[in-house]
Amino acid sequence: MQGPGAAANTMLPTHTDEQFLIIADAERPVSPPRVLKYDDTFAVFDHRGDIRADYVGEHGLYHDGTRYLSQYELAIFGARPLLLSSTISTDNARFDADLTNADVVRDGRIVIARGDIHLLRSRVLSAGYSLDRLRVVNYARTTVDVLLAIRVDADFADVFEVRGTRRRVRGDRLPPQSPSACDIRYRGLDGLVRGVRLSWSLKPQTCSPTLATFVLPLEPTGTAVLEVAATCDSGDARPRVTFTEALATTRARQARHAAHTCHVESSNTALNRWLGRSTADLQMMETDGPGGLYPYAGIPWFSTPFGRDGLITAFELLWVEPILARGVLTFLASTQATAHNDARDAQPGKILHEMRGGEMAALGEVPFKQYYGTTDATPLFVMLAAAYYRRTGDADTIERIWPNIAAALQWMITSGDVDGDGFIEYARRSDTGLIQQGWKDSYDSIFHEDGSLAEGPIALCEVQGYAYGAWKGAARLAAMRGDKALADDWHARAEALRAKFERVFWCEDLGTYALALDGRKRPCRVRTSNPGHCLFTGIVSPERARRVAETLMSERMFSGWGIRTVASGEARYNPMSYHNGSVWPHDNAIIAMGLARYGLTAPAVRILAAMFDLSDAMDLHRLPELICGFARHEQEHPTLYPVACSPQAWASGAVYMILGACLGLRIDAPQKRVSFSTSGLPETVDRIQLTNLVVGDARVDLQLDRHAHDVGLTVLKRDGQVDIVVIR
Repeated sequence: MQGPGAAANTMLPTHTDEQFLIIADAERPVSPPRVLKYDDTFAVFDHRGDIRADYVGEHGLYHDGTRYLSQYELAIFGARPLLLSSTISTDNARFDADLTNADVVRDGRIVIARGDIHLLRSRVLSAGYSLDRLRVVNYARTTVDVLLAIRVDADFADVFEVRGTRRRVRGDRLPPQSPSACDIRYRGLDGLVRGVRLSWSLKPQTCSPTLATFVLPLEPTGTAVLEVAATCDSGDARPRVTFTEALATTRARQARHAAHTCHVESSNTALNRWLGRSTADLQMMETDGPGGLYPYAGIPWFSTPFGRDGLITAFELLWVEPILARGVLTFLASTQATAHNDARDAQPGKILHEMRGGEMAALGEVPFKQYYGTTDATPLFVMLAAAYYRRTGDADTIERIWPNIAAALQWMITSGDVDGDGFIEYARRSDTGLIQQGWKDSYDSIFHEDGSLAEGPIALCEVQGYAYGAWKGAARLAAMRGDKALADDWHARAEALRAKFERVFWCEDLGTYALALDGRKRPCRVRTSNPGHCLFTGIVSPERARRVAETLMSERMFSGWGIRTVASGEARYNPMSYHNGSVWPHDNAIIAMGLARYGLTAPAVRILAAMFDLSDAMDLHRLPELICGFARHEQEHPTLYPVACSPQAWASGAVYMILGACLGLRIDAPQKRVSFSTSGLPETVDRIQLTNLVVGDARVDLQLDRHAHDVGLTVLKRDGQVDIVVIR
């Protein structure tokens, strides 16, 4: 993820990428905000549904990298309504808040009592729209003229400005086109005129560019409905939609997604809530594009395509929703770099890091319009292609992206290996690029045991694992295509890399692999979670896999809520940091899958149990991007990280990868085979049921029951030819 780094501290380090940090210079609210998303449009607001003008943070209605509404507040009788309850629907399609009025006092007496008026405020999003429906009911015994007011404003801030980046010059707010319409416009420095306008189903009593008032005369038990549409206008024509139409469209799209997804249900109600929220979050984050579905990374800071995040999310969902991997592979193939561009850290064959809309990206004020400063996405792309073929048998997709696979492998040999030593290294090519270009991309995330920062070019341990997985996977794909010579060559490259990796990166006294090699080939001898990714790729020898597992599950690394990114006691350990001691769900999911690869089911089950408890402690059962790495104690809740994205795609997908790891689930579509090896489940889960598991042209429904020492399997339904195998 593009680097927030020491995001909670305004005393920033003097590094040139500090301008891209996420600034948390005010205390965050105890309750997390409500969030909705539809394609390139998302909204962040409080539990009443308000976008608060006095809130210093991420509140807003956003479209394509720009905040179109920075204020959107509802008042009744001139005051904020009182909150009764608030929720997001379980499918993330709709927000609902039950509101009521405070006492209305005139001449020293109450003329309208608290609770006389009920407002149900509902919200849905469409592409470029936010649509509210206000249902107002009078429960007083007399007729009441209900006075509503809606106040709006727009700063048209780029998302990087909202995050804390300071701009020297901004564009101009344009004069209103009409003094009696809610219509605000801004001309950016990029020449684009962006505007937001509000429209109503009922005629307002008064209306100005930033305020509309309504008087609704209601008899006792009388009801009125007011619909409000906020339209983000950046010059692209969009069809007008109503609240009902937008809600129906969202739910119809979710139904289409569900048709090609395996449904997972357990005997544990809380686990089902976690699974349900994760599924809904993933469907919300998945965005339709010309190449298919792509999971945007996270709200609010990363609601855009990220290469690494998309690839890892696709890995997490591969066994339940393989079509997502096809969309990710197709999109990343279409955006693969074809030329050198130092300003974008691009080289031929390299896979995208992130792609941004918005004014600052268009002007080059941030380098992320189409940016390639990541060292791991390219081998992960090849790894995913091979895993996708094994999961689906879809040779046609592999054939379409074969030139991209070959170009990615060529990058690994040339630009990716800057000194020709067989390891993939990174060093940014411009002053505006990211200093660290692995998944832990905070400026201070790669360091030596004395705390000194490593200087590049840097070779991360997990990236060598990804490269090993890429060469092995590419060899299997070459064999599938009938090219034995190429398959043998790539297999030999993988084995040579494995041997050198074991020799150079292993730290016997630490019981794990070095975090990285610096530019002088000195190992960063620090206990971190990164070697867990090496387990995932299979580059680790079986003898050393157990040693790595013991280190990862030790008290210094396992917090009780999950495995920390950095072990306590290391030089830069800080449980409140972004990457140096925090706990990330996706990191734990990859580690769990790595443990299962070596038959180490018990620690994978322990990770599942910890993440399950974490979900149970979270609002809406939604796992955030990360939490602080403080040790878990009885009766204590996890400590939240102040500016974590929630939802975050790879945090939402973590439950499926961890569950698949615990079940020892392997799917080989070309061989028409599903296998379960050394399966295990937490004591709180007696049963798991898988419905609509698609394997090639076959479908199966399965039930797994936990027993004292293993897990039993029952085939509930089988359509088509597929073998189900249990390996003990």
